[in-house]
Amino acid sequence: MIYRDIREKLELTREEAAELLESISPERLVRIENGKFPIQPDEVCIMAQKYKEPSLCNYYCANECPIGQKYVPEVKMQDLSDIVLQMLAFVNTMKNKQDRLIEIAADGEITDEELLDFIRIREDLSRISVTAQALTLWTEKMIAEGKIDWNRYEKLKKTFD
Repeated sequence: MIYRDIREKLELTREEAAELLESISPERLVRIENGKFPIQPDEVCIMAQKYKEPSLCNYYCANECPIGQKYVPEVKMQDLSDIVLQMLAFVNTMKNKQDRLIEIAADGEITDEELLDFIRIREDLSRISVTAQALTLWTEKMIAEGKIDWNRYEKLKKTFD
C-alpha cells in the first residue's frame, strides 16, 4: 500500500512515523497501511505534509475518494524536464487543432459530424490539464523539500493575482 511504501522509503518505523505524524497512533497506522481501515482525508493531508509527499493527496483523491475517483485523474510525479517536454508537445498539438475547435464551437452546438473531433480535442485538453497538475505537484514537492523557498514563491505568485 502506498502509505506504507512511502513510510518505508523514508526509513521510518511505524512508531517513528506515528511520532512524526503526531495525531495518528502506531496502531491506527498499522490498520491504514494494511488496508484494514480506510484512511481519512485529514490523515492523508497530515501524511502528505509530514512525509513531504504532496502526491499522497492526489493519490487519495484519484483512487480512494468516491467523488475524486470520478473527477480527479491520478498524477504521477515526474522530473521537471519530462513535464515541460510533455506540456510543449501537447500545446503544439493543440495549435494545430484550435481552428477546428473554433469551427465546432462557433454555433454553440456539436453535430454528429463534429462529435469525434470534439472528443479527440477534449482528450488532448485533458492531457494538458493532467500535465499542468503534474507541474503543480512537482512544485509542491520542491517546496516541501526546501528546494524552492516557499515565502519567495508565494510573494512572487501574488504578483500574478
